[in-house]
Formats: sequence, C-alpha cells, structure tokens
Amino acid sequence: MKILKLLNKKLLLIKLVCLIFFTPAFAEEKPIDIWNIEKKDNQVISETNISSENSSGTTQNSVYELQTNKQTDTIKLDKEFSSKEIKIVGLYDPSEYGLSMDMWSNSDGTKLKNLFQNINKFNLSEDASDIMHISLLTNAYSPTQNITEQEFMSFKSDWLIKDANLELIEEYLIKNQIINLHPNLTRYLVDTYLSESNVKKSCEIFSKNSEPIQDEYLSKFNLYCLINYGKNEEAQLILDLKKELGFEDSYYENKINYLFGYLDEADKEISINSILDFHLAHRTNPEFSYEPSDDTPKIVWKYLSAANLLFKIQDIEITDVEKISTIEKAVNDKNYSEEELFEFYKKFQFNINQFLNAKEAYKSLSSIEGRALLYQRALLTEEPKIKLEFIKILKDLFISDDISDAFDLELKKFLSEINVEDVPSNFTTFYNSNLNKKETADKKIKYNSKILHQSKLINYFNGDYAKSKIEEDLDKFLKKIKKDKKYFLSKKDIIFLEALKSDGVKISKKYDSLYEVKQSEMPADIQTMIDNNEIGAALLRIIEVIGPDKIENIDEDTVYFIINTLNQLNVDLIRNKLLLKVLPLKV
Repeated sequence: MKILKLLNKKLLLIKLVCLIFFTPAFAEEKPIDIWNIEKKDNQVISETNISSENSSGTTQNSVYELQTNKQTDTIKLDKEFSSKEIKIVGLYDPSEYGLSMDMWSNSDGTKLKNLFQNINKFNLSEDASDIMHISLLTNAYSPTQNITEQEFMSFKSDWLIKDANLELIEEYLIKNQIINLHPNLTRYLVDTYLSESNVKKSCEIFSKNSEPIQDEYLSKFNLYCLINYGKNEEAQLILDLKKELGFEDSYYENKINYLFGYLDEADKEISINSILDFHLAHRTNPEFSYEPSDDTPKIVWKYLSAANLLFKIQDIEITDVEKISTIEKAVNDKNYSEEELFEFYKKFQFNINQFLNAKEAYKSLSSIEGRALLYQRALLTEEPKIKLEFIKILKDLFISDDISDAFDLELKKFLSEINVEDVPSNFTTFYNSNLNKKETADKKIKYNSKILHQSKLINYFNGDYAKSKIEEDLDKFLKKIKKDKKYFLSKKDIIFLEALKSDGVKISKKYDSLYEVKQSEMPADIQTMIDNNEIGAALLRIIEVIGPDKIENIDEDTVYFIINTLNQLNVDLIRNKLLLKVLPLKV
C-alpha cells in the first residue's frame, strides 16, 4: 500500500498538469439555456464529477476544490466563486403563468420573511402547494429589499425539503447548476435516496453537475460514487489531493481504502453521524449488524428498513417494553410495518374481566399493554358503535404518546368495514376525517342551467369557449336573470362574473344593477401589495390564506378576495384551476 501511494504521489503532479491543461471543455457539450446562471470567464480547477453508468466512456476529469488557508503555488482556488451573483434561478417560464422576471423585485424582504415563517407552520393543501411551486420556481430575479439572495434561496431550499418532491428538487438543482447555492438541499436529495438503499439515484446528480463542488460532505459523497462506478484512478487522485490540502477523516479514509482494495478488512466501527458514514460501515462489513434505539436518527431507521436490516418483531419478548416502544415510534415514522406491530399486539394475553371492562381496564395497564387490550377488544366486537368507541380510544392513546401515525392504515381498515349508515352522529367527524373519502375533485360536474355559476358557461375557464361566444351566451343568461325577480346573484355568481370581466369579456352596463362590488371585502394589505406591484408577496399572502385547506372548503367571502387578487395579478392559469374547483356542482 505504501509503495503504491508513493508512486501515486510521484505521478500526482504529472496527472494534475494533464488535467489542468488537457481536460476537454464542457461548453461544447452543453445546450444553451437562457435561464441558466452566468459563468465566469476565469477557469476554475473543478472537482471530478462522475459519469453515469451508461455514459459513452468519456471522463470529465477535474480536481477537488477544498476551502483551506493553506497556500499552494500549483493550485489556484477561486475564492470568489461562492459570491457569484445569481440573478435568475427557477424552472418555469414566467409568461406561462402570466408572471414576469420582476415578480419579486418590488417585494419587501421583511414581509416575505414573515410570510415564509407563517406558511412554514402549515402542511399546505394541494391548492396552496401548487401556487407555492409556481411562485418559488418561476424564473425570476431575487428580491433585494431587506433580504439577501442567500436568505431567499434558503427559503426556497427549506420549502423544497418540506415538500419532499425528489424529482422536482433534482430538476431544480441540475437545470440551474446550483449545488453550491443549495448544499443542504442537495444533501437532502442524495441522503434520501441513499436511505432508500438507492445508491444509483444518489450518485446520478453528480454526473449531471458541471460546477466545482465546494461542500465537503458532498465532495466525499462524490468520491465514493466514483469508486462505486469503478473509477478508482480519479477517486484516488482526488483523495490524495484532498489530503495534500489538509483533509483528515480517519473513519472515512479507512472505509474508502478498503473499497480501493488497499485493506483486507475495514474497521468495524459504525458511525451514525451521517447516512453516508452509516452506509459505508454497512458496505465494508460483510457481517454488519446494528440495533437501533430511540436515539437513532429517523434516516438511519429508514435505511435499515429499506436494506432489510431491522430485527424481527416476532423475536421480541412482550416484556421488553423499551424495544416495543422503539418499534412503535418506527412505525409512526413509516419505517416499520403497521401490520407487524398489530400482529405483535395479539401476543399479549388478558383475562376475561379485562376484556369485559376494557374501557376502564386499559387505564391500569402500561400504555403498550393498554393499546394491545383495546386493539384485541375492537377485533372481537361486530357492533359498529362499540367498535368505533374502542378504536376512537385507541387512536387517542396513540395521539397522546405522539405516535398517531402508527395507527393509520389499520384504522382505515377498521373504518372501511363499517357502513356509513351505521355510524352514530357523535362519531361522524371521526369516521369521515380518518377514512379519507374520495375527493370532490374526482367527481363529475353536474351542470345546472338555472344557476349562473353552475351552468355550462363555466367551461370558459377550461378554454372551451370563444370570447365572442361567451359574450353572446352570457348576455342571454343575464337577460333571463333580470326578468326573474326571484333570482338573486350569489357570491359565486359574482366571482364568476368578475373573473370574466377581468379577462376582458364585455358585459352590458344594463346588468350593472344586478350586483354591487364592495371594495371593503378586499384585505387592505393584499390590495396594497397589488398596487405596489409586489406580485411575489401577494401570491405568498394567498398561499398563507389557503394554508392547509382545500379551496372548495373555504368560505365564499374568502374565495372572493382570493380570486379577486388573482384577477388583478392576471395569473389566469392559477385562477382558472381554482375556479373550476369552487364553482361547479360535483357529484
């Protein structure tokens, strides 16, 4: 090993010079992207990025760049790289949604910070999430008033991590080549894939990246990926150079040297400091074994589950309360099977008196035994009311111990066996909220020719109406309404008409008397944002208003000012999608 390393060091400078002066340029291989970030003219010595398994064989060689105080004459690091001014970062063409690249330019950063803070408190509904996607991922200049670009990018990163759409995150990072701007987001992506035992997906992002990787963790990950794809020579060159620049990580080096083939056996030490460390311990130890505990990070639990490394629950004694509690928490985090947990609950034995008086008896037992008793009792009864009583108490016990998601699929299974007609009124909310009935959006539209906002005229928002045709048919409908003294325009009718007016659909002034728009119904702060052309802030404010709610469940007055806001912002695609959820009658 020592001889080989000495030879490597002698060849290091020769290889380094070859890499610097003879590595092919990337520019000819990359398509022009008008939204991509500006590149500096000066060439930076870049870290070797791995090629995918299906590459043509051409290796894009570069050199690891590590931030260090150590001065070298042979390598010049670009110290200004991290301060490059990135003006436009996103995925969507702003014109697609009626937006512009200046959508954030007039927004006050203080307002934005407060809005982001409030929005992060919610688990956003699909409607709110859709608007958030468009708002944050449309190509646009970052705001500059009372907020730094780094702060704004961090908000994007935090939300994308919470949203957890891995494909979207990868597309965002690669299209914009912004791994260095979003090291935490990139780490979340590669760590998540690795926790699913998907090494290939973890490594793919590095093959698609063309910028020097500055983050040390990501650099170590990339080096491992090179070895994983058999590119040992490049990996060894990078590791030697890292060590020349002062890199020290004995745990990592030991595992890597074993993978290089320099060691016959790696240390058996297991680190949970990162999922990469944990994976390397597993990869380099043929007899790997690890027993998780309550303190084990969730991501390690996920890895153990995906790699089929968890101990078998059926082998646990019912007296081992600590281990059972650990498994319950793992089930709550979806890292252990609910089915296996509830099968285990059946192993507990109770006497006849405990079964007969289960509603009181569980209180004198430990929380685990109490849950097992209530579960078994629910299985034994066929009476819907009694079954609902027991599973409601059982759900409350899981909630009180902060493991409510451990009783999720099994709860739905119980509820699905009970007919809605047999559900007592005092259990209706519990039944409906936990069973998750089919969404209204999946139902078909039923047109009503007697009600304006439920008529076929709403198909205008599907793009099925020519402008001249909608004006003609609308005039006929309004003429009938004016003659009908019993018909009064509802709030949804007004929402419908105001949206048409916003699109330039002409409505005769003779119908002005049918309804009156009250300016006071519009929140003053939102109107101020619109008047000041704070488009991004206004969209965030709408997201905050919708929050975790479905748009069809929000009261009509609130829906009115949401649609009014979108009308004034001219973001018709967003507005139309919401209107087609709010206006039609669906059955």
